[in-house]
Amino acid sequence: MNRIMKIVIIVIITTLFACNKDEEGKTTENRKAQWIENAFVSLESNNFPKIKAISWWHENFDNSLLKVNSSTESLNAYKKGVSSSLFITTANFNSNKLIKPSSGIYHSAYPDFGGTEDIVTAKRINDFETLVNKDIVWAYFSNNWYDNIQFPTTEVNIINAEGKIPFIRIMPRTNFDEGGPDPNYTMQKIINGDFDTVLIQWAIDASITNIPLLVEFGTEVNGNWFPWNGQYNGAGETTGYGDPNIFDGAERFRDAYCHIIDICNANGVNNITWFFHIDAYSEPNTDWNNIENYYPGDNYIDWLGVSIYGPQESNEDYQEFSEIMNDIYPNLSNLSDKPIAVLEFGITELE
Repeated sequence: MNRIMKIVIIVIITTLFACNKDEEGKTTENRKAQWIENAFVSLESNNFPKIKAISWWHENFDNSLLKVNSSTESLNAYKKGVSSSLFITTANFNSNKLIKPSSGIYHSAYPDFGGTEDIVTAKRINDFETLVNKDIVWAYFSNNWYDNIQFPTTEVNIINAEGKIPFIRIMPRTNFDEGGPDPNYTMQKIINGDFDTVLIQWAIDASITNIPLLVEFGTEVNGNWFPWNGQYNGAGETTGYGDPNIFDGAERFRDAYCHIIDICNANGVNNITWFFHIDAYSEPNTDWNNIENYYPGDNYIDWLGVSIYGPQESNEDYQEFSEIMNDIYPNLSNLSDKPIAVLEFGITELE
């Protein structure tokens, strides 16, 4: 079979994977499958060379159809894309820190650990890997503080026993209410040391595991759906805290994150790789909410992370993965030369 004929066959197969039938029996393109295909084409194109890891968000929260198997077409598109040898399943470490691969991109996931994001089981990990026919490097889950701060030893041990790296999202929230301040865990209280006793124990417990851990504090900090966003910690004020030339809301987050890392360092924790995780689009879109205002700095952070979502509901504006990445990638590249992980990506099914 000649090269041209092979290309024609590949195009036909790809088109079939991304199509379904409308009510009249006409062939229509599955837009989720198209979005997934575009994501993998973009990653393989090397247009975003600093991206060294990806992590699919496999959950249908709030009735969204984000799971990779929300349709046969979507699952096939994902399996086809991730089957490339570019996406690797073995991690590289240096002094207990995750480092970027010498070649390729780490493949990982949030493998449906439930609506609270912390129902960690071996079965859920294995089910996702079987579903997509690809192993994952890390399993991503939330360490919700709720009414107490406690290191998630059980969850870490489950993930480690499956040969995966535990990735802990420290979520300083009392509940899942969105769009407002938390009644307990403010950034100022963290800075003031109100939680130091339990944070020191958290650090000690993390060290005792002797397991390489990936950790982030304050997921998608530039989104006002979370209480650690600057809007609820000083917003655009400059005279209520710290440096009068820096916006108080973001400065408080930055210093709270640094405070937590300082506690870990002071207690001999040397098995954590620290991530700084932002959303592709700041909400609200205003100067005080720019991502650079929140960044703790290269001396604290090992990897940059970003969430890239297509529509999560069918009535939202449609943007391809590559379009979203074109918007945020320059900002991340200018922020630091650290490797970038797409810590969450996904899209709902669209009619």
